[in-house]
Amino acid sequence: MIDFIISTDKTKLDIKAIHDFLSNRSYWAKGRSLETVKCSVENSLCFGIYNMAEKFLGFARVVTDYCVFAYIMDVFILEDYRKLGLGKLLMDYIMHYQSLQNLQRIMLATSDAHGLYEKYGFRVTISPANFMEIVNKPR
Repeated sequence: MIDFIISTDKTKLDIKAIHDFLSNRSYWAKGRSLETVKCSVENSLCFGIYNMAEKFLGFARVVTDYCVFAYIMDVFILEDYRKLGLGKLLMDYIMHYQSLQNLQRIMLATSDAHGLYEKYGFRVTISPANFMEIVNKPR
């Protein structure tokens, strides 16, 4: 079995690879600018997953106040490393991360990975009529 490393050390993140994936290959962040990616990384709790040679393989970030709320965002594994269980490994790590325990609410949005997130207790919002949003053009 191949071993993997998950780190919250932002200096290890491959910002160019994160930007490339989000801006060009994700369905949720098409066109996101490099400046926006840098800003979002700077202001979030970030998780990078790497092989033992410290090659960047995937990413997730969490926007949180560390006591009441967290929103998991931008979760991805690079295409060449999918089907190895890395998405599950990354989510296991995030869901057991000490600073994120005992929150009142953890949220995320997905169009295609409901099965993965249901394994961690996520479900369709109980009261969708209670939630509102503003959607602006990407920057």
